[in-house]
Order: sequence, then C-alpha cells, then structure tokens
Amino acid sequence: MPEYQLPACPKCQSIYAYEMGHLLICPECGHEWNPDENVEDDSIKVLDSNGNELKDGDDVIVIKDLPVKGAPKPIKAGTKVKNIRLVDGNHNIDCKVPGFGAMGLKSEFVKKA
Repeated sequence: MPEYQLPACPKCQSIYAYEMGHLLICPECGHEWNPDENVEDDSIKVLDSNGNELKDGDDVIVIKDLPVKGAPKPIKAGTKVKNIRLVDGNHNIDCKVPGFGAMGLKSEFVKKA
C-alpha cells in the first residue's frame, strides 16, 4: 500500500511539511497552511516596462538613463543588471548595478533581458 505524500510547502517548496491538527507546517520556513483551503500566492507581482512578469534571479536591461544622487554620471540605458531580487516598496528591485554597486530600481525603468 503506497504511503500518503504530504504536499510541498507553498512558500519555500520544502518536502518536509508535517501535520499538526488540521494544519500543515513547514519546519524550514515556519509557514502554516490549511491544505483544504485555496492557496493564495503571497509572492510579489512585479511587471517590467513591457508588462512581463519579473521573478527573483532574472536579468534586466535599463531602458533609459537614470540619474543617481551623489554619482557624477547616470546609469546608462542598455546597462544589463543580473540576478535581481524583488522587494516591496517604491523601488521594487534590489540589485547590483555594474559600476555603481548595490541599489534599488523601479521596475518601470527596466525590461526583462
């Protein structure tokens, strides 16, 4: 007889979820959910300037010159930024821009590479 397989954690995809009463709990990220309820996606939805959905780890290209406070020159249009991280807030992309270092960008000024 096959063993009952619990679903993976919807937040971190861990396969080590366990049952506690009517809830499932992930020991890796601490997320708790009811498997009988519809799972809503808690992830951040971020769209680039063309309407494409961006995800963590994507590469993007800056579409216009962006002035940077305290820097003598702007980030030039066409600059490729690798391995972005999505965050909440006005500047919803955290990244390292070549020649500038770590900073936040607005998704409306980039397109998916």
